[in-house]
Amino acid sequence: MRYSLLILALIITSFGFSQEKEKDTTLVFKKRVLESTEVDFLASYYNQKGVHSSVSGGMGSEKLSDIASNIIVAMPLNDDDVLTVDVGLSAYTSASSSNINPFDSKNPTPWQSSSGASEQDALASLVLNYSHSSDDRNFLWNADVSFSNEYDYTSFGFGGGVTKLLNNKNSEISFKVNAYLDQWRPIYPKELTDGNYSSYGGASYTPMFKKWDSTARNSYSASVGFSQVLTKKSQVSVFFDVLRQEGMLSTPYHRIYFADKANYYFGDANAIPNYESPNNLSVYRLADDIERLPKTRFKLPIGLRWNYFISEKVVVRTYYRYYSDDWDLKAHTASIELPIKLSDKFTLSPMYRYYTQTQSKYFAPFEKHVSTEEFYTSDYDLSTFDANQYGFGLTYTDIFTSAKIWKFGIKNIDFRFNRYERTDGLKANIATIGFKFVMQ
Repeated sequence: MRYSLLILALIITSFGFSQEKEKDTTLVFKKRVLESTEVDFLASYYNQKGVHSSVSGGMGSEKLSDIASNIIVAMPLNDDDVLTVDVGLSAYTSASSSNINPFDSKNPTPWQSSSGASEQDALASLVLNYSHSSDDRNFLWNADVSFSNEYDYTSFGFGGGVTKLLNNKNSEISFKVNAYLDQWRPIYPKELTDGNYSSYGGASYTPMFKKWDSTARNSYSASVGFSQVLTKKSQVSVFFDVLRQEGMLSTPYHRIYFADKANYYFGDANAIPNYESPNNLSVYRLADDIERLPKTRFKLPIGLRWNYFISEKVVVRTYYRYYSDDWDLKAHTASIELPIKLSDKFTLSPMYRYYTQTQSKYFAPFEKHVSTEEFYTSDYDLSTFDANQYGFGLTYTDIFTSAKIWKFGIKNIDFRFNRYERTDGLKANIATIGFKFVMQ
């Protein structure tokens, strides 16, 4: 499974720009988009646990830990142009993915991790972004290119966008497009590729499995956004995205167990009747096949943000998004954040986020699919569930950068902690910290 949500909070930063224009009879002065080089250092720790591992067909441990970091350097090339370089690295250990090959232990089981090579992995990423602002700072265009790689997956992306400011910068319209051309190096469940494991029940183990005929996955997106200052205290923005994916959209090491197929096990035959119990650590059921999903997916999210300045010390930030796709998955997301200015330099930001979704038409729990179906998955990310996320942020800001490290002044320190809980039993903790430095 992809844990893309692991680095979802780490690479979100904003770089503001402003304008001052003065005229006399001979000269026009304009302020640089970015006065000097800025460096952001971001780090996060994520851990989760659950009992619906997709690697084990919708049951078993989902325990996972991930440590990630990003260094983002924004460099002014001249008055109008900025080059931003984002380098990221994350490493995880996972009880779930270790069971891609559980047979390296004496008593293989979905309820505990094995010591196989798939237990851990690392992801490295690089994003380059070039942006140009017009002289009046009312028009901006940018282009970006990205690359990421891990043990079994490589992604190459590119895109760009334009932004137009209107009505004395009180209105903003933006449009951007991106494409990601990805390549799997598929790793399949060990028993499906070897087929040399002892079976119980008096019959030969003959799964339906066949390897993929293609390993490419491509994603294309277009996004339109509009924001408007309504009053001195209120601002609203809306966005609409269109996304299309094509290629191998299933995951090669997600097992499937069919209700209409005989059961085969590896381990202690006397323990088979108690296999469904988490307390049984002595057998592992052999897969009937791997997850099979359509080779196209069309997604349509639409969202709204509304911010209101209650006072100089308190701001309300709200967000809502509706999502639907042609796999019949529909979802609603709503969140609220309440930044409270404790002093000139410190801001406390409690937050809450609610999420609910209906399941994809291709999802069914462990041993509920039948072998005559064309598509099937037991990945609980595609099931019906509700989720609650709550936490807080604490931000230190010093616009004068009085504290310094070598040639860099510390402009901002931001710490956030969130607790995430799903009704299917998945629970996670996410802690992030970010530092913004300005070269002086």
